[in-house]
Amino acid sequence: MEIHYQETSKDLLKRIDIHERYGSANIDSWTSELLNPHAGMKILDIGCGAGKLCFLFNEYTNGGASIIGGDFSEELLEKARARNSQSGAKVEFRFLDFNKPLEFPQETFDLCTSAFAIYYASDLNFTFGEAHRILKPGGRLFVSGPLPENKKMFYEIIQQATDQPIPPMPGSSRFKGEILNTIKSLFSRTEIHTFENQLTFPEVDPFIEYVRASLSEDRKLWSSMFSGKEEFEVLVDKIQAVARQWFARDGKLVMTKVVGGILAEK
Repeated sequence: MEIHYQETSKDLLKRIDIHERYGSANIDSWTSELLNPHAGMKILDIGCGAGKLCFLFNEYTNGGASIIGGDFSEELLEKARARNSQSGAKVEFRFLDFNKPLEFPQETFDLCTSAFAIYYASDLNFTFGEAHRILKPGGRLFVSGPLPENKKMFYEIIQQATDQPIPPMPGSSRFKGEILNTIKSLFSRTEIHTFENQLTFPEVDPFIEYVRASLSEDRKLWSSMFSGKEEFEVLVDKIQAVARQWFARDGKLVMTKVVGGILAEK
């Protein structure tokens, strides 16, 4: 199944910033404690973006792990390389397309991770099969992404504003079904963990920033709701009007991110 998806690095980084500014929980701490990476490990992060997880692992291991981050966005890879250079870290960043064979020998890595990315793979059996191939015996795969109950308030406001069904989201709609079942079929042991982060917006404007970063005209998942910049702005105005109603009623806007983490062992 081909997934039609595209977003700008600006949108991605904006959402990460909003999670950090308004969230009540730290997903980095959750990830580090769950995986406990250590010096001497070889780690591959698939769909690394601007390198957030790679730098987290590098810091957690005090630079003692061999870390590679791969992504198909050259724009995000340049940001990662710039930070890598400035920080003095020794993470390797390279182009990687998880819909194609991974250019690593079999049994290379101790840990293979993918945060909010690999669930867009066109052929899950192929992509997770490649991840299995390049892991050492006993190596672990960790995939994180949104669960079906993720961001209920966000979707409820959009539905109220548009009176339209929400388009299927490849992450939340596939995570506990296709993705979990595919990983279970390939790996010897699989478990799922849950992380919740309650974002509290003290005013409407930052919530609308999040809306724009999630629905922008470059994000093809939402193309059923608008076409072009004019329709996009009309849609945002409708969402903003409903968000103001909710804010007037409750005095704040509270959106809960519900993230699943699938941890599997080869």
